[in-house]
Amino acid sequence: MASTPIDTGLETRSITAPETILEMRSITKEFPGVKALADVSLSVRAGEIHAICGENGAGKSTLMKVLSGVYPYGTYSGEIVYEGEEVRFSNIKQSEQAGIVIIHQELALIPELSITENLFLGNEPGRGGVINWTAAQLRAQDLLARVGLADDPDTQIKNLGVGKQQLVEIAKALHKDVKLLILDEPTAALNENDSQHLLDLILGLKAKGIASIMISHKLNEIEQIADEITIIRDGKAIETLNVKADGVNEDRIIRGMVGRSLESRFPDRTPKIGETFFEVRNWTVQHPIDPSRLVCKASNFHVRKGEIVGFAGLMGAGRTELAMSLFGRSYGTWLDGQIIKDGREIKVTNVQQAIENGLGYVSEDRKALGLNLLDTVKRSTVAADLQKISKAGVVDSLEEYSVAEKYRKMLRTKVPSVEDNVGKLSGGNQQKVVLSKWMFTDPDILILDEPTRGIDVGAKFEIYGIIQQLAAEGKGIILISSELPELLGLSDRIYTIFEGQITADLPADQADPESLMRSMTSARKGATAS
Repeated sequence: MASTPIDTGLETRSITAPETILEMRSITKEFPGVKALADVSLSVRAGEIHAICGENGAGKSTLMKVLSGVYPYGTYSGEIVYEGEEVRFSNIKQSEQAGIVIIHQELALIPELSITENLFLGNEPGRGGVINWTAAQLRAQDLLARVGLADDPDTQIKNLGVGKQQLVEIAKALHKDVKLLILDEPTAALNENDSQHLLDLILGLKAKGIASIMISHKLNEIEQIADEITIIRDGKAIETLNVKADGVNEDRIIRGMVGRSLESRFPDRTPKIGETFFEVRNWTVQHPIDPSRLVCKASNFHVRKGEIVGFAGLMGAGRTELAMSLFGRSYGTWLDGQIIKDGREIKVTNVQQAIENGLGYVSEDRKALGLNLLDTVKRSTVAADLQKISKAGVVDSLEEYSVAEKYRKMLRTKVPSVEDNVGKLSGGNQQKVVLSKWMFTDPDILILDEPTRGIDVGAKFEIYGIIQQLAAEGKGIILISSELPELLGLSDRIYTIFEGQITADLPADQADPESLMRSMTSARKGATAS
């Protein structure tokens, strides 16, 4: 897809022969028992988009935290040469003063504050301790215009979508006179339109001479905008590829990341689908804040034993709202509808009832809703069904450890010990812990909401195998994904949703991206539970 750089309002810098703006030389970083980076070197030129690719846990984010001062000088070995001079950052403030700005995957915005307040937090214009809010508003409007955001600067961050929040973060970077912008999974939670807008903005920054380092698992986006790609595997820099000169494509990147070709992105599977055992009839749910809005409109669908049923829809179509409302009415106000399981209606008015009736739900937001990042892997694994390992209300610690070890080995979760906190794990390994938690409850129906968001192709392949194994055991799988190739590659049938209404029910072998997109953007059809 061709991209048009966005005019960021910055003066275009004339760079006939791009200079090297950054060199990281022989960077080594160790944590207790783990060498996260081993002799990694990286070079970035001014005005270049340099991608860093690698599996989860390869060391990509660690390298960027070293660069930005999150891990200060003295906690790693090696040199960082920036604009021709060695730098030794003690904290992130020093790197920002030098023009290096990092935007983390978990955005650093305060939801209750306005756009303006977030843009200038800790650096408000004014004199004598008095903030000049008029100047702040005018400056905010200018910064927002540069990133293509038309919202009122007084808007609270919590009222913006994730895509717009990303633009606010980049506006903050422009305010800090950024020369080198680091983006860690910037499009992981964005829909296709918001992702493309952000990519165009990065290209616009490139046209103004600003260099970018981009970490992403969306290889099609990397191929689209990157000038060079450095591949990191197991804490080591494997190779740096020039996208144009080396004829780089997705398969070439994958081969470097995992050390082998993935002939198929999905494991082989022969479906063994049984009878219908789960039905949702006339499911109608009201928006939690706006009573005039229905997020689920008389939805009907069914799942058979051993079947993987995909749900496709654009951002805001109502996929997650449907899933959460089914799982113990965790979202919105239920108005009408039934859940039929094994031929009888079941009541799931809260999460505990949902679990007791054989439902499990892997949330799209593993950090906020799927895990307590302060908990150990051991405790997280058993958290959804403590009764299984308890006697007289007391948790059997030996059984707890045994269960956690069983799932660690089964899912090949990379963690030194199940006693470690899940917050220390990479995204892919955190996702495996979430899957472990719900597999431990032994659900009959497992709802997977964006199960591979923000994880690399190698970890995706493993999780696809886990999903297929659960289906082979006769469980029903409901798979929500924003990636149409993922839905087409895994599902047996696919429902589409538009504005809270199920619009089509398509066998996977009769579906393609075009037919799905048609049904995802109109309410012409209706699906039934039969």
